Amino acid sequence: QGFCRYLEKNFSDLKKRGVVIGFDARAHPSSGGSSKRFARLAANAFISQGVPVYLFSDITPTPFVPYTVTHLKLCAGIMVTASHNPKQDNGYKVYWENGAQIISPHDKGISQSIEENQEPWPQAWDEERIDSSLLLHDPYATINKEYFKDIQKQCFHRKINKETNLKFVHTSVHGVGHKFVQLAFKAFDLSPPFAVPEQKDPDPEFPTVKYPNPEEGKGVLTLSFALAEKDGAKIILANDPDADRLAVAEKQESGEWKVFSGNELGALLGWWIFTCWKNNNRDSCALKDVYMLSSTVSSKILRAIALKEGFHFEETLTGFKWMGNRARQLMDQGKAVLFAFEEAIGYMCCPAVLDKDGVSAAVITAEMASFLATRNLSLSQQLKAVYDEYGFHITKASYFICHDPKVIQQLFDNLRNFDGKNTYPKACGRFKVSGIRDLTTGYDSSQPDQKAILPTSKSSQMITFTFANGGVATMRTSGTEPKIKYYSELCAPPGNSDVEQLKKELDDLVNALEKHFFQPEKNNLQRKTE
Repeated sequence: QGFCRYLEKNFSDLKKRGVVIGFDARAHPSSGGSSKRFARLAANAFISQGVPVYLFSDITPTPFVPYTVTHLKLCAGIMVTASHNPKQDNGYKVYWENGAQIISPHDKGISQSIEENQEPWPQAWDEERIDSSLLLHDPYATINKEYFKDIQKQCFHRKINKETNLKFVHTSVHGVGHKFVQLAFKAFDLSPPFAVPEQKDPDPEFPTVKYPNPEEGKGVLTLSFALAEKDGAKIILANDPDADRLAVAEKQESGEWKVFSGNELGALLGWWIFTCWKNNNRDSCALKDVYMLSSTVSSKILRAIALKEGFHFEETLTGFKWMGNRARQLMDQGKAVLFAFEEAIGYMCCPAVLDKDGVSAAVITAEMASFLATRNLSLSQQLKAVYDEYGFHITKASYFICHDPKVIQQLFDNLRNFDGKNTYPKACGRFKVSGIRDLTTGYDSSQPDQKAILPTSKSSQMITFTFANGGVATMRTSGTEPKIKYYSELCAPPGNSDVEQLKKELDDLVNALEKHFFQPEKNNLQRKTE
């Protein structure tokens, strides 16, 4: 109701254009609540005010909602999903008319409007009313056709796809992804991936995993490994339950499975998408209009590739809402945004969706792997080749769980008053600090006026430390979970191939960060591994 009122204020043509609403397969049987019911109640609110609603008749991946906003030129989009959160959670994700997630001032404006509209409207719970309304439309068939047509613009090796012997396993981790990844493979002329039978159908209980989050690594992929061994598949593609994220694993020569980090897959996809673009655009003048983006806590590998190849790289604040909005701005200026990624296994490989999309990322990864196989290269070997050419970027990220906001506030206050009032740490163990950027307060020691360039937010904690050894580490709070996260990276120039030494240096830096800045024992923080 609050969102509807806010849109009425912002769009004079809301009743002409309307909104799209999608939902995942989450449900809470004992209360009768489900994503579908929540979506229908939301549709009822809009229709009761004369607003056309494009309500998907069945579950869809989250990226279909921003795609529909752009494709049908709607005022806004709503996706009812809690992504990869625990089964008891649900959420309501909002997109603006530009096809990107909302940022300020709309987030605050909508929030205020919700506060002002808390009394349910007459017939608010009577969701059956929408079924006979002329304002209700089902975009399912159209969007399914158009989306798969649009992602084919990123298909460059149809002949190889048809002939490849490479086998893939796919898991949708009890979410919505199965059908859509099958269709994406078909659109690229790839043989369908083997689906993990116990996980391919939506199940709101997520019975086979502790957390339905492929970011958690090998635990979520146990059944995928077993199926891959049985069917002789070399590559595993795993979506989270709303299919906007993608994890990838590859069987190594040793027989071990390597699960790629979000930064490693970002490096591979960035290299691949630029290579495909270059092969299809011989005009070097066009380079000046080419951009790639990543969030400030993600690896800077795209910056290294951009410097060497001559295109533009920009970093944004954490989260695809920032990358999606920046991509739209650049596209409106006639620029080509080829790729954006964040380390939390989110990839935007196709400009038709201004958000992370695990469906297009899965099929583009499959095409990349099929192409590399014709050169007798694995994904791991190509990743090493990328690092050899552009410089090794070693990253390490983790988190601590903390349910007490006071402790979190105290931890960050301590960092801002480390050696007396308003002084940040000068060192972390043996590692000398050479620069500090605090996006909570807006301070940046590297800028002439000491003011940060990226937008600041007082409501969330985020401090980045640069070290004299070239390392960078960011500590931040999560927007959706009781976590304090950290991200660290050591970048070496091309030619420095002592990877083991770099890894050891980064391990030592991370240990120092945990010991001196997090102080888990003192602050009673729970480690990720527990």
